[in-house]
Amino acid sequence: MSSGCPPQSPAVAKSEVAIEGECPLLAATFAYWDNILGPRVRHIWVPKGDQLMFLSDGEVTFLANHTLNGEILRSAECGAVDVKFFVLAEKGVIIVSLIFDGELKGDKNTCALSIILPQTELAFYLPLHTICVERLKHVIRKGRIWMQKGYNIISVLSLEIVPIMELLASMKTHSVPEDIDIKDTVLNDDDIGDSCHEDFLHKAISSHLQTCGCSIVVGSNPEKVNKIVRTLCLFLTPAERKCSRLCKADSSFKYDTGLFVQGLLKDSTGSFVLPFRQVLYSPYPTTHIDVDINTVKQMPPCHEHTYNQRHGQRGGHPPRHSHPH
Repeated sequence: MSSGCPPQSPAVAKSEVAIEGECPLLAATFAYWDNILGPRVRHIWVPKGDQLMFLSDGEVTFLANHTLNGEILRSAECGAVDVKFFVLAEKGVIIVSLIFDGELKGDKNTCALSIILPQTELAFYLPLHTICVERLKHVIRKGRIWMQKGYNIISVLSLEIVPIMELLASMKTHSVPEDIDIKDTVLNDDDIGDSCHEDFLHKAISSHLQTCGCSIVVGSNPEKVNKIVRTLCLFLTPAERKCSRLCKADSSFKYDTGLFVQGLLKDSTGSFVLPFRQVLYSPYPTTHIDVDINTVKQMPPCHEHTYNQRHGQRGGHPPRHSHPH
């Protein structure tokens, strides 16, 4: 990219986020429309880890301002969040922007929360687009309330921007392959009765299908966890597999709302804390599978799951033991 784009918003605050490994996200931005000065960038988040290409602050600001051009006459329902997808071939980037109305310093403004990726990552990003957008919409709803109360929205937005950077970095290295070799699943084991009790496997697969293909697999042995993850992914479409993640061998990823199947390691004490509130806001109910003690637990079915989400039920229903027929 050319570097001849001077910053149009002076003194833009910037957060550098330490990310392990290669993060495909180049930057995230929060911008707003100033009725006198036009589009202004309020904050930039950039990953500190390895990046596929480098953008200067001026270039990021230029791109972020681009997302608000033409939004001055925006007419939308109160509380609406519009999603815009830009492919700027001449700049070699794609920009996903969520446009919404917010209050800054007592004035109503049109705002944009955006993420910027290299155009070369388009095929990688597209399967994860819905997950990222839904999570950003969720944090915007929360941030809008903070804005109305006069609080700083940046700290709220950071609560989701940083995990999305971590999610994309983890999917770059540990996403489930589109084509799964049956040799890498428990279905290939000669001693399947010993390595994975048949009744446990039957319950795990049945419950996995009942919860729309959404499952969490936890355990202490990464090889065993990943074998079950690949087995469950045999029952997903190739696109859904691209939204599923294997566990890391040395340390655990955090639970990520919206993935279909994800493997998670227990800590050194052999325990795993289920982030129940995040699981409750997953698009579908979830099956919880523990490969150490061969247990299968299941969230309430879709209609109850949706009801709990809409009514903001704080407690919800904990996962219950699955008894598939």
